[in-house]
Amino acid sequence: MTNTLTIGERVAWYRRRRGMSQEVLAGLVDRTTDWLSKAENNRIELDRLSVIKALADALDVALADLVAEPSLVEWTNDSGMRTVPALRAALMNYRNVTPFGAAVNAAEPPTIAVLQQELALLWDAYQAARFGYVTGRLPSLIAHAEAAVSSFTGDDLNAARRVLGLANQLAATQLTKIGEADLAWIAADRGLGAARAAGDVVVTGTLLRTVAHALQATGRYREAVQLTNDAANYLEPSLRDATPELLSVYGTLFLAGSMAAARANDAITTRTFLQTADETAKRLGGDANHLWTAFGPTNVAIHRVATAAELGDIQVAVNLGPRVQTGGMPMERRVRHSLEVARAFSAWNRTDEALATLLEAERMAPEQVRYHVLSRQLVLTWVRHQRNKPSSVLVDLARRLDVMD
Repeated sequence: MTNTLTIGERVAWYRRRRGMSQEVLAGLVDRTTDWLSKAENNRIELDRLSVIKALADALDVALADLVAEPSLVEWTNDSGMRTVPALRAALMNYRNVTPFGAAVNAAEPPTIAVLQQELALLWDAYQAARFGYVTGRLPSLIAHAEAAVSSFTGDDLNAARRVLGLANQLAATQLTKIGEADLAWIAADRGLGAARAAGDVVVTGTLLRTVAHALQATGRYREAVQLTNDAANYLEPSLRDATPELLSVYGTLFLAGSMAAARANDAITTRTFLQTADETAKRLGGDANHLWTAFGPTNVAIHRVATAAELGDIQVAVNLGPRVQTGGMPMERRVRHSLEVARAFSAWNRTDEALATLLEAERMAPEQVRYHVLSRQLVLTWVRHQRNKPSSVLVDLARRLDVMD
């Protein structure tokens, strides 16, 4: 398989590999043979994850095999160094990590203040869409936080556990984004262990949201919906005197759940979750970034657009998407919303506007656009749909995204 195949072409590739006819596969997903033929030949865009997941199940392949998310091995840090081995080592065996060229056990761990400073630096970098940089620095932070947990006592111990929990959450978030679901599960599990040991309800809650994202990455949408309800029940006893951090975590949990519900084609639950998130945002009082949640009314609006697209309500996405003012949001959120707007424009056959939106997103965060499945598939589809030779602008973009030879 290569980066130059659309999702529809991947479906055809796996179908033929399975020795399956179009009639059989179409029947398994309750579609017509004509629909499948058009999908495989790029005359119908496969841009809803619920549909892609049904095809993946029928073909007995992983969801990631069809969407072709870029492997973590493709990622580099700011110096061009491959970042996978160190991050994998940090998650699989912390004691084997040797940050700054010295064994962790041979030196005193950093102070809590230093750990917190590094944690904030990396979360800020993630929200600035500097994903390679984050992946490269995470092994050091995780190793040092582990050393602190082993060395500190009292209040410092619980503070170190909080840092370790949030560092693992960042690892799980990053790994989920780039298709490394197994490693994400390990990171989330270890983060939850640290948060529970510290008795920290808020950090436990934010990690449960990350687990919901990891479930979605493997196509387990209904399980993610159930987890949203379970996690909400866990947090609700603390809501009476909720801090801004807790409100942000609680509201963002329902945003994650709304995406899972939309991908499960459950419009009622999607609306219910969005309503709860909206009420929580009003209680919070406005946009904020507590615990790097970027939660508030704007993020709720962003998710209204994204869930509408997942549910096939393209007109809602087209009408609402461009009106959402994301200027005050972290770059990662701004660009992710731009990708949804581009998808909506494309589905509405407004390709010029879609391309312009994607180019502006690339200008803001080239790394995020290059490695996101949605942007790569949009560009591939546009190239395939050209009756004449694609424009130089589109060809250059396709080459930058590594989807065209």
